[in-house]
Amino acid sequence: MTDVVIGAGFEVEKIDVLDGRNTHVRARRARSLPDTVGPNMRVLVCGLNPSEYSADRGVGYARPGNRFWPAAVKAKLVTRALDPVHALEHDGVGITDIVKRATVQASELSPDEYRAGLQRVERVVAWLQPRVVCFVGLDGWRTAVDRKAVPGRQPRDLAGAIAYVMPSTSGLNARTRIDELVAHLRTVRRLAR
Repeated sequence: MTDVVIGAGFEVEKIDVLDGRNTHVRARRARSLPDTVGPNMRVLVCGLNPSEYSADRGVGYARPGNRFWPAAVKAKLVTRALDPVHALEHDGVGITDIVKRATVQASELSPDEYRAGLQRVERVVAWLQPRVVCFVGLDGWRTAVDRKAVPGRQPRDLAGAIAYVMPSTSGLNARTRIDELVAHLRTVRRLAR
């Protein structure tokens, strides 16, 4: 229950199990993005955490200059930019973040947040069973799983799904060209077939 509430963009204050069938949840809206996930997902795209800009607009990777949506459309992973519901319903691509807390920069996140967030993502993956989980940004995976990880398919799966790590699509990551991002997302699309 906690994973669903957090994934919906809330901070859990208290959960009381009243009996075997009923639960009382007290939560408050977080400055975050809700997960866009569901059954029959082929791919779960997992960012590090939402930017405040994206959280305020309700769409991940929304900041002008972020190259996720242009790269995902060019790679034919999704058919429409800036529309996570369409991506889920028509393309089989869900979206979440390792850490749900919005920040100006991912460098504000702690290692403990990455580790706890990855455990939540792993439970979501076990529940919904996408074929591939694509981590956008190396820092989260390196902090929580393998500090020497390189971009590409990882030797460790995540709850039975292929784990794939790629560079950040942020405009701040000038080292990675859009063609490289497109190539990574094409590989993810191929792995998800």
